[in-house]
Amino acid sequence: MPPTLRPVINFRRSTAVLVGLLTTTALTGPAPATADQETPAEPPKVELVLDVSGSMRANDIDGRSRIAVAQQAFNEVVDALPEETQLGIRVLGATYRGRDKKQGCLDTQQIVPVGPVNRVQAKAAVATLRPTGFTPVGLALREAAKDLGTGSTARRIVLITDGEDTCAPPDPCEVARELAAQGTKLVVDTLGLAPDEKVRRQLLCIAAATGGTYTAAQSADELTGRIKQLVDRARDTHTVTPTVVAGRSACDGAPLLGPGVYRDREAFSEHRWYRVPVRPGQELRASVSVALDRPVNRDHGVLLRATATDGRELVRGVDAGSGRTDVVSAGLRWSATEDRTDEADPTPEASTGTIAATTVCLVVSNSFAPRPGTRATPGMPVELMIDVVASSPAPAAPDLGRGWVLLVLLTLAGLLTGLAAGLLTRWWVATWREN
Repeated sequence: MPPTLRPVINFRRSTAVLVGLLTTTALTGPAPATADQETPAEPPKVELVLDVSGSMRANDIDGRSRIAVAQQAFNEVVDALPEETQLGIRVLGATYRGRDKKQGCLDTQQIVPVGPVNRVQAKAAVATLRPTGFTPVGLALREAAKDLGTGSTARRIVLITDGEDTCAPPDPCEVARELAAQGTKLVVDTLGLAPDEKVRRQLLCIAAATGGTYTAAQSADELTGRIKQLVDRARDTHTVTPTVVAGRSACDGAPLLGPGVYRDREAFSEHRWYRVPVRPGQELRASVSVALDRPVNRDHGVLLRATATDGRELVRGVDAGSGRTDVVSAGLRWSATEDRTDEADPTPEASTGTIAATTVCLVVSNSFAPRPGTRATPGMPVELMIDVVASSPAPAAPDLGRGWVLLVLLTLAGLLTGLAAGLLTRWWVATWREN
C-alpha cells in the first residue's frame, strides 16, 4: 500500500485547503527536518494500458464496438498530447488467439515505449489492434510500472478495460497495492467501458490503492475527454518528493519539522504527533491528506489540530473536501504574535539576539474503522504539508466588539426606527376609526 499520498493525493493535488508550497523560512531553535524542494527536470510520464481481449468486440457504445471507440479516443489523445509529456502504450489480450489459459494470461505487450511520442507511429500501432484473448490486468499493471521506471516525479497509468481480470493470480488490486508500497509514486487511474458491478468494484479497488480515480465511460466523447484529462493531470502533479517521517504517540519527542512535504502512515483511529517551531510574527499553515487505500466504514474523517506542548489546544483544523472519495483532507492556520507567546512553549535558544521560536504540536487523528476482513496494517498513507510565513495583519476597521461609535449609531438607529413605526401605526389606527 502506498507510502505517499498520490495526486490525490494527487494528495496530489483536487484538492483542498492545501498550503502554498513552499516558502523557505529561517527558524530558530533546534534544526527541524526539511523537505527536498528541488524541482526535478524530468518530464511527466504516462502509460495507457488498453484491454484488447475478446469482449472488446461488443457493439454497445454509440452503436460501435468498444475497441473502435477506444482506438478513436487514443488517436485524439495522441494528437492533443502536450509536447513535454512522455507517453507509452501497453496492451493486454491482443495477440494470443488460442484457448490455453496459462499462455493467454501472459499476453501483454508494450506497443509504444514511454518517451517523446511519434504520433504517426503511435496511431498506426493502435489502429492494427483486434480483440483477441484473455484479460491479464494484474500482469499488465505490473509490466506497465516497469515501463515507467522510477524517479522523483509521479508516474501515471491509465487503464482502459471492459472486464475484470480473468487470469488472477496475480489479483490486480493486490498488484496495485504492491506497486504503491514500493514507493515509486505510481498513480493508476481506471476507466470502465462496461456497466458491470464486479468490474466497477475491481477498478475502484485498483484506483483507491494508488490514490487514482475510477470513471465509467458510456460514450466515445466521455472516454476521449477523460483520457485527455488524465494525461493532462500528469503535468499538474507536484514534483516535490515527500520526506519520510515517523510521528510519535505524544508531542514530547515527536519529529521537529520545517516547511516542506512529508509522508507517514497512520493506523486506524490513531493520533500521530509532530512539532513545528514558529516565531512571533509568523503564521503556521498546515494541511494533511489521508489516502483511503482500503475499504473503510463511512461517516468518519480526519482531524488536524495545533496544540501547545502542555496540551492546550490552539486551533482546530477544518475539513477540506475535494469531492474525491479516496482522499480525505483537513487544514489549519495559526499565528504566533508577540502577545500570544504564552500559548506555546518557547524553543530553547542561545544568546543570539533573535526572538525565540515557540514549539507548536501538530496532531493528526482519524476516526476511520476497517470493514470486516480489511487488513489494518500497514497504516493508511498520510501526507503532511507545512509552511511558515509572515503573519497576515489583522483588519484595522472597527467591528461590533471594539467600535463603540458604530454600536451607539446602531442603537440610535433602532430607537428612531421604532419611534417612527409607532407613530405611523397610531396615525393609521386613528384614520381607520374616523372612516
